[in-house]
Amino acid sequence: MSARNPGMPLDLEWVSKVRVNTQAVLKRAQQIQGRNKNKKQWQAAWLLRAVTCIDLTTLAGDDTPGNIHRLCMKATQPVRYDLLKSMDMQDEGVTTAAVCVYPSRVADAVKSLKAANSSLPVASVATGFPAGQTSLKTRLEEVRMAVEDGAMEIDIVINRTLALTGQWEAMYDEVCQFREACGEAHMKSILAIGELGTYTNVYKASLVAMMAGSDFIKTSTGKESVNATYPVAIVMVRAIRDYFLKTGHKVGFKPAGGIRTAKESLVWLTLMKEELGDEWLSPRLFRLGASSLLADIERQIYHHVTGRYAAYHQMPMA
Repeated sequence: MSARNPGMPLDLEWVSKVRVNTQAVLKRAQQIQGRNKNKKQWQAAWLLRAVTCIDLTTLAGDDTPGNIHRLCMKATQPVRYDLLKSMDMQDEGVTTAAVCVYPSRVADAVKSLKAANSSLPVASVATGFPAGQTSLKTRLEEVRMAVEDGAMEIDIVINRTLALTGQWEAMYDEVCQFREACGEAHMKSILAIGELGTYTNVYKASLVAMMAGSDFIKTSTGKESVNATYPVAIVMVRAIRDYFLKTGHKVGFKPAGGIRTAKESLVWLTLMKEELGDEWLSPRLFRLGASSLLADIERQIYHHVTGRYAAYHQMPMA
C-alpha cells in the first residue's frame, strides 16, 4: 500500500473556496465512458489488473465463519488456475487486493488467510457502518477492536450530518480521531456521496477527509440509494489531484457499491489512468469495492481463453 498520509492542519480557506462546475463534470464523465476500446489480449490484461484492485467484500447479516473462509480462499485464487495458465499468468501471484468484512468477522478472515499462508490484508468497515449514527466513543472502540483482531485496513464512514451542515472543523476532528485509532492500519474514508447533496459538498468532504489523514477516499458504503457514479468519481479524483499538487502526498481512491460488470471495471481503470496517471492503476492507490464483480470478470476471462461463455455455476464461489 501507499505510504501513510500524514494529513495536514485543516485549511478552511481552501475548503471554503471550492466551487464545482457541474456541466463540465458531467461532460467529462460522458467522455470517459465512451473511451474504453481495449480488445482481445489487452482487454484480458486490463481485467486481470482490475482483479488485483478488488477489495473482495461480504457485508451480509448472515455472514458465518464458513462463508468468510470461502471468500478468503476466492481472494487468494480469484481466477481459475487453468485460465491463468492458458494466459501464462499462473506464476504471477494474481490475488485480489484485500478481503473486506464486518469487524466481528475480522478474526475469522485473518485465521483463514493465515492458514492459507497468504499475506493478503483484511479490511474492515467500522465506525457504525453504514449510517455512522452511533456515538463517537462506540465508533472509535469499533476501530480499535477491528485493528486488535488483525485488520490492516479500516474503512470508516464520515459523519454525513457534519458534512451536510458545513461543520468541517468537527468532521476534521472526528476523522483525525479515527486516524489515531487506526494506528498502523491504513484508513479509507467513506463519504457516502449519495447523501451529500452536491458535487461541491463531495469535493469539500474529500479534501477534509484527506487533510485529516485518510489514505484513501471511498465513494459509498454500497447501502445508499446512489453509490459509485462516474461524475462523483471525477470530483473526488480531482480533489485527490489537487491535494497531491499542494502537499506532494498521494491518496488512493475506492469506488464501491453497484459495480457489477467487467465492462464497468474497465471504465473505472480508464478513469484513473486519464485523471491521475498510471501510478494510480495499482492496489496501492486504487481499489474497487465489490462482491459480485469478480464473477463477471472471471466469465469474461473464460470467454477470452475459450471463445465461449461459462455458466456462473462453472466458476468457483465468487
